[in-house]
Amino acid sequence: MKIEADMELQGGIRMDKYEKHIEICKELNQIYRDKNHDYGDSFGETFKKLGIISAVTRITDKVNRLQILCTKENKVKDESIIDTLKDLANYAIMTLIELDSDAI
Repeated sequence: MKIEADMELQGGIRMDKYEKHIEICKELNQIYRDKNHDYGDSFGETFKKLGIISAVTRITDKVNRLQILCTKENKVKDESIIDTLKDLANYAIMTLIELDSDAI
């Protein structure tokens, strides 16, 4: 059985998954940059005004959207499970950023 160097197990996780994680994080960062360019830092501004509940609300909206996408046929086809998961990941990261800046 041939195992390529980037596929070797390390800590029980195949190295190709580490590379995929890096790739996804880079894409999430680009989405974050693009949306902040287009919309400004509305997430951060709302967080400063309303606190953690503003982040919880946005994350909950995305989780609800994900549940709908997974359980119903949708007429609006431009929203995908993948896009919703990327938004959720970015909202979680943005929340961590805001929580960290609150500590400063």
